[in-house]
Amino acid sequence: MAIAATNPLRGILLKIASVAVFVGMQTCIKAAGPDIPAGQVAFYRSAFAIVPILLYLTYQGELRSSFYTRNPFGHVKRGVIGIASMGFGFYGLVHLPLPDSIAIGYAMPLIAVVFAAVFLKESVRFYRWSAVLIGMVGVTIITWPKLTLFSEVGLQSTAAVGAAAVLMSATLGAAAMLQVRQLVHEEKTATIVLYFSLIASLLSAITWAFGWSVLAWSSLGLLAMAGFLGGIAQILLTESYRHADVSTIAPFEYTSILLGSGIAYLLFGDIPTLNTLIGTAIVASAGIFIIYREHQLGLERKASRKASTPQG
Repeated sequence: MAIAATNPLRGILLKIASVAVFVGMQTCIKAAGPDIPAGQVAFYRSAFAIVPILLYLTYQGELRSSFYTRNPFGHVKRGVIGIASMGFGFYGLVHLPLPDSIAIGYAMPLIAVVFAAVFLKESVRFYRWSAVLIGMVGVTIITWPKLTLFSEVGLQSTAAVGAAAVLMSATLGAAAMLQVRQLVHEEKTATIVLYFSLIASLLSAITWAFGWSVLAWSSLGLLAMAGFLGGIAQILLTESYRHADVSTIAPFEYTSILLGSGIAYLLFGDIPTLNTLIGTAIVASAGIFIIYREHQLGLERKASRKASTPQG
């Protein structure tokens, strides 16, 4: 049962905690090594996430009811898109500096605005279209030095393929967001989270047929920890929405670039380039503006409904 905006400060703190744990998950995956197949990484990320999710649902008394679904095909569709996004994202994560991977991933909400207008026929006005275009300029600034499209190397460089993979992940992630927005009309949040983890585990396990790496115990432990942290982060994120409006907590997603940059410097010696810093500032500003516009439009719709309601 959701609780609407009862404690905004708690919601913000839970959101920041979820961001920190997600960055910890990404750090574990990157530290596990660059030669592990993306499908294998996705399996460990999905399978070990089920443990904290099941414990959480049991604690909430929602475990049995969470398995009930009215739309199994919708969950499968969301799982297929989500696991593909996850695979591309993990490939890019291990082949790019952590801050770059995080910053390019910020393209996802921008692309989601475009998809919502095209596929869901949502009304997107001039201001949000402008924010999307400006945000994509920021993504281009970050990725341009890595894509090397006009050099002799072309797309053969590891950084170029990694950047393209993260962009593909963001695109598929935006498509998954649309699928989730359709599912929430008839499914509980717990059901969506549980079925995604189960379906993603099954689908990623199929990639075993294409060859998995024999993992050292250290890599195995890091991937298992990544999955466990991913499940915890998802729970924290879900809980944050119980205490504050989306428009209140969403901007704190951008704290991930600060955390990611600090960890990348300390553990991997990665220093954000000028392009990354400038591009991130542009993308984050565009994303925050879109969130602000969504909040303003929501207030307008709420006021319009209130005005049109007959007064007794």
